[in-house]
Amino acid sequence: MYIVAIGWAYVILMMAITASSFGKALVVLLFLGVLPLALFVYVADGPRRRRRSVAISDQMADQRDAADTESDQH
Repeated sequence: MYIVAIGWAYVILMMAITASSFGKALVVLLFLGVLPLALFVYVADGPRRRRRSVAISDQMADQRDAADTESDQH
C-alpha cells in the first residue's frame, strides 16, 4: 500500500519541481500531492483502524467483566 503512495509522491514532487513558478509548484503539491495522498492513506488504512477499535472495545468489555466478578466475590 505504501509503495503506491511513495511512487505517487515522487511523481508529484517531480511535477512541482518542473513547474514554471513557485506558486504553481505549491498548488501542484497541495492539490495533486498532499490531499490525494492523505485521502488514499485514510481509506487504505480503514480495515486496520476498524480491527484496532474492535480490539480496544473487547479489552474494555473484558476489564468491565473482570471488575464485575471481583465485586461479586466480596
